[in-house]
Amino acid sequence: MWLRKWLAHPLTRDMDLEDPRTTRLRRRIILEKPFLREIYRDWYTSIKRALPVGPEPVLELGSGAGFLSDFVPDLITSDVLHCDEICAVLDGQCLPFPAARLRAVVMTDVLHHLPNARQFFYESARCVRPGGGIIMIEPWVTPWSRLIHTRLHHEPFRPDAAQWEFPSSGALSGANGALPWIIFERDRTRFEQEFPYWHIESIELMMPLLYLVSGGVSMRNLMPGCLYRPWQGVEKALSPWINKLAMFALIRLERTF
Repeated sequence: MWLRKWLAHPLTRDMDLEDPRTTRLRRRIILEKPFLREIYRDWYTSIKRALPVGPEPVLELGSGAGFLSDFVPDLITSDVLHCDEICAVLDGQCLPFPAARLRAVVMTDVLHHLPNARQFFYESARCVRPGGGIIMIEPWVTPWSRLIHTRLHHEPFRPDAAQWEFPSSGALSGANGALPWIIFERDRTRFEQEFPYWHIESIELMMPLLYLVSGGVSMRNLMPGCLYRPWQGVEKALSPWINKLAMFALIRLERTF
């Protein structure tokens, strides 16, 4: 699509998603785009507030391009590819931790890249202690997000997928952006039956416009940082229609027993 190509950020255009250099470039883009950096600051503040209290460590999946460690002390940062800024290279579907060792697992835009989400929920239930949780910010399905994700975003977005699993073309290139909505909304009853020890504590819909006008990590800078708070005001005015307009959701799960 010509519009998608024209909007593509020059640093990441034609880069291989499985190349660790792409992750480093995305980190640079987030830090250098003031509007986008404010989005991540707000996301990380929300994740920090949602964390259960306790002395156990918190594991972040997919840390390579982000800076959540600035908000959560002693965070165990990880990624599926080697990056200089992380503590460990690991797969969220096979966690190298003893039982009940973690207070929480947190992630931003990661769940929809896992080709076997069930295995992640099993593994995280083993590693997270009772009363702990999973906190994630993920894409969500609404009429507005369907339009944006299918027209402007490079990742697959398939709300009609019959299964949670999808063929993995690579650690980062494989995805279904609609997967969080499929699991926690469309197939919520199935999730609750299969994982009774994971309680869906809350799903907070958010951000119909902010991420879009920021250009994200894959598109050009579309908005100066000084306009971030005014755009937040626009989003607040749209809150009565958030069920139709949200592009993301803050999802909180609690480990019950």
